[in-house]
Amino acid sequence: MDPQRLRQWPGPGPASRGGYGQRPRIRNPEEWFHELSPRTFSFHFRNLRFASGRNRSYICCQVEGKNCFFQGIFQNQKKRHAEIRFIDKINSLNLDQNQCYRIICYVTWSPCHNCAKELVDFISNRHHLSLQLFASRLYFHWVRCYQRGLQRLQAKRVSVAVMKGPEFKDCWEKFVDHQGRSFPSWEKLEQYSESISRRLSRILRVRCWRLLRTPPPQPLPSFSPSFCLALFFLALLPLPPIPFFFLMIPSFAPVSQGFPVPSFSPFGDAH
Repeated sequence: MDPQRLRQWPGPGPASRGGYGQRPRIRNPEEWFHELSPRTFSFHFRNLRFASGRNRSYICCQVEGKNCFFQGIFQNQKKRHAEIRFIDKINSLNLDQNQCYRIICYVTWSPCHNCAKELVDFISNRHHLSLQLFASRLYFHWVRCYQRGLQRLQAKRVSVAVMKGPEFKDCWEKFVDHQGRSFPSWEKLEQYSESISRRLSRILRVRCWRLLRTPPPQPLPSFSPSFCLALFFLALLPLPPIPFFFLMIPSFAPVSQGFPVPSFSPFGDAH
């Protein structure tokens, strides 16, 4: 058989359309580093509402700088998530801190809360890096700790967005061994992207509202109507003569146990 025909892509199978067919064969993550196969991309990057069987995470990253250009693909391993492998690789590049670099990452799943914390710690001390994350799907977006992870990323100048048509096409052209084929869009791509984007906006908006809102004003003390009426009638009473008024002011003795004790009783001697 012609070797050229063996390399041709057979097309998206049932699994890549979201079903339960045969999954694409994944090679050793240390061996494939430069390009994804079209079938792997179509299966793992598809933004389905219910993405069953997609327990692998991929990061397709691109680093752009004045004198630097790097592209790489990272896959999660048994005890190391793809985000950790991405951080280790960027650290190994020894990027010049006097220059600015732009990092764009296309990810199949949004980071978990632990990886979000690692990304925050990574970017907080590197002001010469600009990190943008485009996620195909949100990972456990209904769990509070995963929502806080996305909110922390947004608060620490990490742009978090959802992949749409242009991002899928750019990822296909740069990281997939497409052999000249155009990006094969799938059904309801834009509809699912808009739905996931609205969900992400709601998650990030809650955090921004909590950070920007002003504290509510403290309520004024309230008094009962009877107390206010008593104060009104007391204000109408005439003042006593000045000598008698001075006699009513008690002189306090030394403080006993933190409370002032009057030196006389207005009702006379208690003994």
